[in-house]
Amino acid sequence: MPINTTAVGLETDVYSFSITARQCLAFAAVLGETADVYFDDARPGGIVAVPAMAVALEWPPSRDIRVMPGFGATHAERLQGVHAAQDTYFHQLIRPGEQLNTRGRVISVERTRPGTRVIFRFDITGSAGEAVVTSYSTVIYRDVETKGDKVIGEAAPAWLGGDAPAAWAETIVPVARELPHVYSECADIWNPIHTEREVALAAGLPDIILHGTCTWALAAKAVVEAHADGDPSSLARFSGRFTGMVIPGGIITVRHGAVKNGAHVEVITDDGAVAISEGRAVFR
Repeated sequence: MPINTTAVGLETDVYSFSITARQCLAFAAVLGETADVYFDDARPGGIVAVPAMAVALEWPPSRDIRVMPGFGATHAERLQGVHAAQDTYFHQLIRPGEQLNTRGRVISVERTRPGTRVIFRFDITGSAGEAVVTSYSTVIYRDVETKGDKVIGEAAPAWLGGDAPAAWAETIVPVARELPHVYSECADIWNPIHTEREVALAAGLPDIILHGTCTWALAAKAVVEAHADGDPSSLARFSGRFTGMVIPGGIITVRHGAVKNGAHVEVITDDGAVAISEGRAVFR
């Protein structure tokens, strides 16, 4: 069953979240993020969430919009979906005690050589409707056909390029064998290919793989530490293309280089593959 181009405009209900200190602390902990601003809830003014925790609030609509009537694709075809890119705008920090709402929408469906490319937009808003986080998430459904001509209801923002950095630095990040299991629970983002080897092998993968959003979050952590003095309020946008798998039990190398108002980023696995390419951070 192909994915319908008429799915463009399909929108989820609103998902409401009461942000807790426990949730923020758990997400920080799984990334090894113990800076006081994230991890000391007794500090004056309290803590804030790691900016990348936004993906945990985007997961429920991301999971559910793909099974809504009108989207198309069988269960087996939906399992062919690969997270190909994440481009997120951080308008405000997330804090414990806030009531936030998330809604997902399909903004683009088109056939590409590898399969059907779908772009989703996720909006996280505050109790008064103010923008908190906006994300554009690209998923490619490998070898899945498209029904209808391509439809782009809303153009995703242009991908940032620009001049290469004058110099690159590297941050080495260990990826424990159990990290996908811990991330699944701390982020509440679960897909068995990340935790159950039997399922991963049946899906044609060489092993369980780390969530792309976890790799993305680890890269953002390294860049904020290196280029924004660890200040999460400085991060305005963070994007990256998922171009390779991270097998837990080794290391990743986050390469980053300063450019005007931001940094270029890529993530290299311990076997030399590029897990995240064309990454870019923008600072306020």
